[in-house]
Amino acid sequence: MCYQYGGPHTNELPYRPFSYDARRVFGQRRVDWQEIINFERLRKERLERARSTMKKHNLDALICFNDENIRYITSVWQGHWKANIFVRYCVLPGDGDPVLFETAGADRECALMDAPWLKGNIKPAITWVWSGPATPIQARKMAEGVKKVLEENGVAKGRIGLDVMDWVAYKALSDAGLDLHNAWPAMSEARLVKTKDELELCKQAAAITDCAFDKIRNEWLKPGIRECELAGKYVDFLLNNGFEFVPALIVASGGNTNPYRRWATDKIIRKGDLVIVDIAGAGPCGYFVDCTRTFICGNAKPTEEDKEAYRECYESLQAAINAFKHGATTKDIAENFPVYDDDKYGTCSLFQFAHSIGLSLYEGLWVSRGYSLEYPQEIKQNMYFAVETYSGNPKRRQAVRLEQDLVVTDTGYEIYTTFPFEEVFFE
Repeated sequence: MCYQYGGPHTNELPYRPFSYDARRVFGQRRVDWQEIINFERLRKERLERARSTMKKHNLDALICFNDENIRYITSVWQGHWKANIFVRYCVLPGDGDPVLFETAGADRECALMDAPWLKGNIKPAITWVWSGPATPIQARKMAEGVKKVLEENGVAKGRIGLDVMDWVAYKALSDAGLDLHNAWPAMSEARLVKTKDELELCKQAAAITDCAFDKIRNEWLKPGIRECELAGKYVDFLLNNGFEFVPALIVASGGNTNPYRRWATDKIIRKGDLVIVDIAGAGPCGYFVDCTRTFICGNAKPTEEDKEAYRECYESLQAAINAFKHGATTKDIAENFPVYDDDKYGTCSLFQFAHSIGLSLYEGLWVSRGYSLEYPQEIKQNMYFAVETYSGNPKRRQAVRLEQDLVVTDTGYEIYTTFPFEEVFFE
């Protein structure tokens, strides 16, 4: 049960569970007097979820090339530079222990030192990408190594899930006699529902981001700064406070807010410009935050048009957020988004929408009027979402974008990104 402060007394403490309370956030430094993140439990529960959904989807083993799936199963990460370029992979063979194929040399040696929980099951990855005439030969060697692991675990003749497809790898694995099936639904389902420790890491990323927004509004955003300079300042702050990497530098000001340019230029920001800042990055242990605020530069007074845009965006955001609860559907949420090009083209514009987040910025589920109204999906407890809306009326000179991160609880939702909205637009 979830309780407000001073709520009914049971055998539990009379306040919200720690995982759901954004104000109850641990520090990042591990100490002997506080559990903080139980990494052994994190690794165990992620692996259990992957194995459970694998079996639910009638798969006997998984072969994963997606970097976030590899991390979810093996808990090994060695930097973003080699993510999703098919130079490393892992195998989860039925009830057997996961096997990581790590890039050979120092990378593999580091993994052997860093990841004792893999019990030495770390083999040299055989790379085939960009190998010219050696490509089919290298891919065949990769497939032989994977098949050997499957044979050793007695599942080589079963249904083998493959998460993402490289044509050369797919052909090599097929030629090796493996019965390949789509593993992406299984891994997406596993990662959609967060564990207690995952939620704490999401909360830590949100707390750091809240502080970055405070720096933006109260220290850095002044007339004369360029969009790219502002982006550089918040990226520096995030990295210095525990983020692993920040893939998107999104600052749009003045005319760049409408239509919204989702990147930073060297445009100078002037007094009275609306400034959209969208912070999306991998926080502690790779768990993402994705939050957006719109400011006005130079303590200027917003025009009535600016206020109208801000309120419109805020109200649609709150309406969508209020639809989140365990047992609701993506249709219930999408109904609250404004009509946009999603409706016109039957797609997802990534403007008026919500998306699950975790070890990747987009993790398993998007909510869009383009298809969620007709093909709803159930929302479950401990799913973690970013919800974002945009007021981009072409008749206005500037536009507003706002975004919040929330966890679905047993009674509704809890907001993790607590940085306040701008009161000046409601005056």
